[in-house]
Amino acid sequence: MNKLSELAIKKAKPEAKPYKMTDGAGLYLQVEPKGSKYWRMAYRFAGKQKTLALGVYPDVGLADARARRDAARKLLANSVDPGLAKQAQKAAIIVQSENSFEAIAREWFNRHSPNWKENHSSKIIARLENDVFPWIGSNPIAELAAPALLAVVRRIENRGALETAHRALATCGQVFRYAVATGRAERDPTGDLRGALPPVRRDKHFAAITDPKRVGELMRDIDGYQGSYIVKSAFKLSPLLFVRPGELRKMEWSELDLDRAEWIIPAKKMKMGVTHIVPLAKQAVEVLREMQPLTGQGRYVFHGERDHDRPMCDNAIRSALRRMGWSNEEMTPHGFRAMASTILDNMGYKQEWLERQLAHEEPNKIKAAYKRDAWRMYLVERTAMMQAWADYLDKLKKGAEVIPLEKVA
Repeated sequence: MNKLSELAIKKAKPEAKPYKMTDGAGLYLQVEPKGSKYWRMAYRFAGKQKTLALGVYPDVGLADARARRDAARKLLANSVDPGLAKQAQKAAIIVQSENSFEAIAREWFNRHSPNWKENHSSKIIARLENDVFPWIGSNPIAELAAPALLAVVRRIENRGALETAHRALATCGQVFRYAVATGRAERDPTGDLRGALPPVRRDKHFAAITDPKRVGELMRDIDGYQGSYIVKSAFKLSPLLFVRPGELRKMEWSELDLDRAEWIIPAKKMKMGVTHIVPLAKQAVEVLREMQPLTGQGRYVFHGERDHDRPMCDNAIRSALRRMGWSNEEMTPHGFRAMASTILDNMGYKQEWLERQLAHEEPNKIKAAYKRDAWRMYLVERTAMMQAWADYLDKLKKGAEVIPLEKVA
């Protein structure tokens, strides 16, 4: 027993035919004509002669090969076929990979996403791929417990995206419940995290500034913002366009016609599921033309800091407001909509123009059904309104004496 040495194995040269170098107790090294060396163990089980593969030399050294042989001999002593035990182990690894959190989450997503809107589907899979899979994707779903999930959502919370953390946890819960229903997990541990995250504090009516003097202060602060140029450009467009924050940050170059000064947002990206056109004031076109050399070769106008194939993060504008000293009770990203609609309404602009520009839902469903081109309604009037609004913001930014609102229209 133990006849071989590392030196003898290293010196072993290939021959015309395969040959064996015996170590003892069934262990031998098989040397192939091309120079490869394989550890094998010969044994008998249930009256049959069998061979067990133990690895490739030098990945598996002599000491490791002997340890594997000894482990196999212990199985034989307990009337267990080591070959079958090895097959069972491989099968268990395959089952484990097939039952990983990521595998089951993708299965769940593929089954349900055909029934979702494209915008919703892209948000769900992005949430999983960016914030969940890197941390627990490879774990067997049945072995995941509350502490591992808490670590995942805390990472999201710690970067200032509390609402995203809540949504990620909710998505994980759906995956776990699917795993339970399909027999791959016994329970959904997300219920154990109830109360672990602080509640999302909703902005009361989306806090917004409507006092012209304060609006002028904000516009000057935006001009002086010292952060990322991409964030600053999105920041500049926020009051000019007053679209929803998610619509702005997901703006794509393919949706813009700067020569016609129009931004056409496809229905699948709109909250109400209706195509929306945003007339671009000269000031907005100028901001976008300045952005073209920086991001014009990609998809998104405002791409992510690290991943240029994704839009910038949903917290960028909010964080910029806070850095400049505007509290959550004073102004929010969504507040630019309230700011514009309130002031423009006071200026005397027609409610129909404002509602169409804000892309609010038509209250009369039957009436809306007949307006196939509703997204272009009042376009001439809205274009003039958007330019007048941009010019008014410029006056406020320069600190000009505030014109009585009823005289501006």
